[in-house]
Amino acid sequence: MDELLTLDRLGPPWAVLETPDGITFNFPLNLLPEGVKEGDVLKFDIDIDREATEERIKDIQGLIDDLKNNDKGGDIQL
Repeated sequence: MDELLTLDRLGPPWAVLETPDGITFNFPLNLLPEGVKEGDVLKFDIDIDREATEERIKDIQGLIDDLKNNDKGGDIQL
C-alpha cells in the first residue's frame, strides 16, 4: 500500500511530513531522496522483510545463548 505524504518543512536533521488527514511527524531527513524540498509529495511503500527479520532473530538469539553459556554466576565485580 502506497501512502502519500507531503514534505511540510525541513529542519535538519529532520523533515516534517504531513499525512493526508493533517497529522505531522518528524522523519530523518537523511532517509529521504536527495533534493527533496518543501511541498514535495512523497510516496511511501513500507514492507516487512520476513527473511531479514528471521536472520536478525537468529543473530540475537545466538548472542543471548553465548551470554548464558559464559555466565559463571555470582556477583559482578566492578
